[in-house]
Amino acid sequence: MAEVVIRPDDPTSPDVVAVLEAHLTFADEHSPPEDVHALDVSGLLDATVSFFSARRAGTLVAIGAIRELDPRHGELKSMHTVGTQRRQGLGRLMVTYLLGVARSRGYRRVSLETGSMEAFAPARSLYLGAGFSECGPFGDYRPSAHSTFMTLALV
Repeated sequence: MAEVVIRPDDPTSPDVVAVLEAHLTFADEHSPPEDVHALDVSGLLDATVSFFSARRAGTLVAIGAIRELDPRHGELKSMHTVGTQRRQGLGRLMVTYLLGVARSRGYRRVSLETGSMEAFAPARSLYLGAGFSECGPFGDYRPSAHSTFMTLALV
């Protein structure tokens, strides 16, 4: 099987837009509108966001982003693996890569928000396995029964 390459990418690329649409559709199906915090293309173009894709032999298999909340705190965003590519460790690969980006920027903490519903259980499991632990809301988030907030201190 071909090597997976993660690199900065353009969120307006047609294949990326298709994966983002799947990501947003999933969020809309499983979360009430006020608790959908997934970024669309315009959100990923914000200057505080760095967007990355994972590709195998040039084919998009996963996406992820990191947003700078402040010079010492980053947030994982837009983590999504293409449906046919799941259960191959791509999510773990992307999380590991994004944590490396965070460390290289000098972040002392990385946080994230994901859903608390059963549909988001695989995501929560991924983040727990990567060392994240549950925490309270951070940044501009408000408490919600539909959100799980997690954080990881970087050493």
